[in-house]
Amino acid sequence: MENLIANNYKILLVDDDNDILEFLSYNLRKEGFNVHTASNGNIALEEVKKSKPHLILLDIMMPEKDGIETCEAIRNIENINNPIIVLLTARGEDYSQIAGFNAGADDYITKPIKPKVLISRIYALLRRLNNEFLSSKENNNIIKYNKLEINKEKYIVIADGEELILPRKEFELILLLASKPNNVFTRDEIYDKIWGDSVIVGDRTIDVHIRKLREKIGNNYIKTIKGVGYKFTINN
Repeated sequence: MENLIANNYKILLVDDDNDILEFLSYNLRKEGFNVHTASNGNIALEEVKKSKPHLILLDIMMPEKDGIETCEAIRNIENINNPIIVLLTARGEDYSQIAGFNAGADDYITKPIKPKVLISRIYALLRRLNNEFLSSKENNNIIKYNKLEINKEKYIVIADGEELILPRKEFELILLLASKPNNVFTRDEIYDKIWGDSVIVGDRTIDVHIRKLREKIGNNYIKTIKGVGYKFTINN
């Protein structure tokens, strides 16, 4: 159906109506997507941490923790890669849409929706996600993933709309890691490429620079591979 390969993407369905969960799960799995489900907001938060979905279909009207509260809580979870969040609701009031977008939702779908239409919407959203990941190929001077932009020509980083002027080594470090997303750079490789063989640095130098970068750009992008090194994550 699309040039995107469905089984490369994880989708989390969140709804307190089991019939809807089963219906949507069946159709998305039939299309080839890797589908996870949750029956309420609290379970959804745990599932997000565990499975790190690329896209979340989130019902608004749920007991205990509604969809808007859950959406806001998801956006505050560290060490996930900013999943696309689509709110599902049978209501069409403007105020709930505004509240949803203010909570961090990316899109809004009113139920009921036909499976083929839903799948088309999902593909459209995933294409947008892919375009963000691949935008660096369109401009050799700019690397852009989600809400992070690295401008190699101007030597600046923009994170969540805020322009950051990083010290040279921090900039070179984030640029190195982001140049090959999901590739693990060993500590020796990082030392060699950033500081060079002729420069003597302490054992904790990389760790200090990584910590400072995370403080500035957030914890979602740089993952520690224990005993090996670090990698820049855009997709889990």
